[in-house]
Amino acid sequence: MAVVAVWKCDRDGAMFDNKKDAEEHDSMLELAANITTLIEQEVPGLDEDSAEKIGLLLAKRRELLVKACKGKPDALLEKFEDSSSSATKTDSNVTSLSGVSSL
Repeated sequence: MAVVAVWKCDRDGAMFDNKKDAEEHDSMLELAANITTLIEQEVPGLDEDSAEKIGLLLAKRRELLVKACKGKPDALLEKFEDSSSSATKTDSNVTSLSGVSSL
């Protein structure tokens, strides 16, 4: 039986095949949380769910947002490739121990 190392993000439970991707995802979620807090403070009346969706959107597209702020506003309209697709699915790469009988 092979042993596969995975890294789990404690913020949302996403699992990754390598530490770099896991840390990048965790950093993105931290940025999203801070953006969400800022939005909630500055936009009265906006519901929490909408603020979270906006925070995640801006955090996921942070590189395009930086380009737009540096004078290339059309960058925000570019097709976006979600880097979180590198997250592994628990059921595809990790065997559940609940179904394994003890020896």
